Amino acid sequence: MFPPFDYFEHLRACQQKQLERSSRIANLSSEYHGPVSTQDRDILEKSVEELVQHVRKDVIKPIDILRSYGKIAIKAHQKTNCLTEIMIQPGAETWVESEINSKGPLAGIPVSLKDSVIVGGFDVSVGYSRNTGKPCKEDGAMVRLLKDAGAVPYVKTNIPISLLSFESANDLWGRSTNPHNSIYSPGGSTGGEGALLAYGGSRIGIGTDVAGSVRAPAHFAGIYALRCSTGRWPKTGMRTSMPGQEGIPSVASPMARTLPDLVYFTESIISMKPWTYDHSVHPIEWQVDQQIRTKQKEKFRIGVVNPSPACARALSKVSAALKAEGHELVWIDPPSPYEGLVIASSLLNSDGCKTFGSFFRTGEWNDPGVRQIYVYMSIPRPLKYLYYLWVRYARRDNIWAGLLENFHKKSAFDQWKLVARREEYKARWHSWWQDEAKLDFLLTPPNATPAVPHGGMKDAVSSCGYTFLFNLLDYTSGVIPVTHVDRALDQLPVRFDFNKLNGVAKGAYKHYDANAMHGLPVGVQVVGQRLQEEKILTAMQRIEDALEKHGGKYKGLPLEL
Repeated sequence: MFPPFDYFEHLRACQQKQLERSSRIANLSSEYHGPVSTQDRDILEKSVEELVQHVRKDVIKPIDILRSYGKIAIKAHQKTNCLTEIMIQPGAETWVESEINSKGPLAGIPVSLKDSVIVGGFDVSVGYSRNTGKPCKEDGAMVRLLKDAGAVPYVKTNIPISLLSFESANDLWGRSTNPHNSIYSPGGSTGGEGALLAYGGSRIGIGTDVAGSVRAPAHFAGIYALRCSTGRWPKTGMRTSMPGQEGIPSVASPMARTLPDLVYFTESIISMKPWTYDHSVHPIEWQVDQQIRTKQKEKFRIGVVNPSPACARALSKVSAALKAEGHELVWIDPPSPYEGLVIASSLLNSDGCKTFGSFFRTGEWNDPGVRQIYVYMSIPRPLKYLYYLWVRYARRDNIWAGLLENFHKKSAFDQWKLVARREEYKARWHSWWQDEAKLDFLLTPPNATPAVPHGGMKDAVSSCGYTFLFNLLDYTSGVIPVTHVDRALDQLPVRFDFNKLNGVAKGAYKHYDANAMHGLPVGVQVVGQRLQEEKILTAMQRIEDALEKHGGKYKGLPLEL
């Protein structure tokens, strides 16, 4: 049906998918709706590695693990609206009881998936109503690998429409909320996953990341995530709102409730030789020597970057713990991160937002921050140039003006020049890291502030530089939760002058309120160079060990049993 009449198709699709989800939950057997049993508690308290060992020894049945986590996943959904597709059906239970690979590295482990992952028999909506009613004929490469490893994909989780926001909301599935505070976002674009893991309805899950989409949810919701470098994890078997966009490649990456689970999950996937499932994966085995060197190194040289009060306190806490262990921390002066943001934002939307915009139906809701980008792109260039001149010379905001200057649809000629500029910028960072800074890894905030309130991305849409930069560089980067916002410790300085901030900073700080944010998680980002997954995971372990020894390890949400 053609616009504007496709609006009625949009309404019907939203009603049908929400009714389908409700019906699937209601029709689950009593094992998924009953009270949490002693057996459930025993299962939920075990790590992924422990559960795998119990399955191999036939001490715990995979069906019991599925029912325990399915039960908590439903509770998490009732609180946070985190789920999209419910894949626990009678046929799935039969498969779990009789056909899973009980010898695989993920034997019997339920794995939650971002909505964009292809699973046979289910839609891949990516938040758009246009994509519903078209169930995939077969599993994608990622799901085939998971099943061969013995894992049990059981639910899919919510995302923002267009996948370009740190909030997770759309007409099709509704809005996901943060389990720590319902008026705040759990992050995006893998936000439903972040909410589910933080609540305890899953131990491990899979997301994708093009500008911080697994790291922002880790920071906002208090979980663990690793942004893998391109070519390390499978990429095929996913769908996106921007097919063909390779200026800033999206990567599939792991997320987990605990750090040991994140490490075990990442190693398990690589042990399955993912390059035999996906042509884009490099044939690199798990690098044990890199783990050992990082584990045994007595003194790290660590670069540190500073942000807002709550995030600065988290960095200070980690820095103090590492200093107490004898490591060297240095303030850094790398190649301009702002230049990286300008290049990355120009590349990501070089099609003039045409691709992700093509999936909308008439009247379909759009994220307010993404809508601003989309509308700005559609303004005639002469008018945009006048606005740019006003921002630069009347408002004297060179930072915001610099982002606006080249924010228009690019020709192939322009795109090639941007790619060349990207590669030259990456080379400068590499030389700086290797020859000048000589760092083992870098500590940064994952975001300028903790979680944004619902609707906050309208203002904060451009403040993703702390994560987006490392997508541009393709650096391995992980997020660990460190502390919680404290209204007594994390107020803005008395002399803080909001009006003197540039446009990007204003968007970030507009919603910073230590009183309202009290209790929200705050994480740090640990960054290495390209293809250093083993090194960064081990560094994250060293950091968490140091925190436990010198000031206290992060405590997540207790399971609501």
